Amino acid sequence: MGFFSFLGRVLFASLFILSAWQMFNEFGEDGGPAAKELIPKLAIIRSHLSDKLGVAIPHIDPRNLVAAFIALKGLGGFLFVFGTPFGAYLLLFYLAVTSPLLYDFYNYDRSEPVFGVLLNEFLQSVALLGALLYFIGLKNLIPKRQMKKKAPKAKVG
Repeated sequence: MGFFSFLGRVLFASLFILSAWQMFNEFGEDGGPAAKELIPKLAIIRSHLSDKLGVAIPHIDPRNLVAAFIALKGLGGFLFVFGTPFGAYLLLFYLAVTSPLLYDFYNYDRSEPVFGVLLNEFLQSVALLGALLYFIGLKNLIPKRQMKKKAPKAKVG
């Protein structure tokens, strides 16, 4: 059972590790394609929050955000392979922050073709989030040290 658990963690984490590696290779001076995709989405969120809260929201550099995403995915995936709950928490935080930001299906009408694509990607992220919650729940069920019960020795004599 231990090998299959490790293999499952490796396969699950490979999604995040390979994605972080690709983002790292594409990063460049401007933050790469991920930063270019984030610019309009951050502008929408910034204007929405400033309208609702009534205060000016400071500018967030998309390059810094992409660098943080790379770090969360890379480190979280690497730690998750070794079964640490901290790696799962990092990936959980990454998915909780990025899923509504990147897959903003709620900004489109149902009749638009992009709505279905974004909704599908969002639901996949929610499924990954659920898998991480399941992993964390299982880790919390198992005590740190399982106490071995010693069998009582038969008395001789």
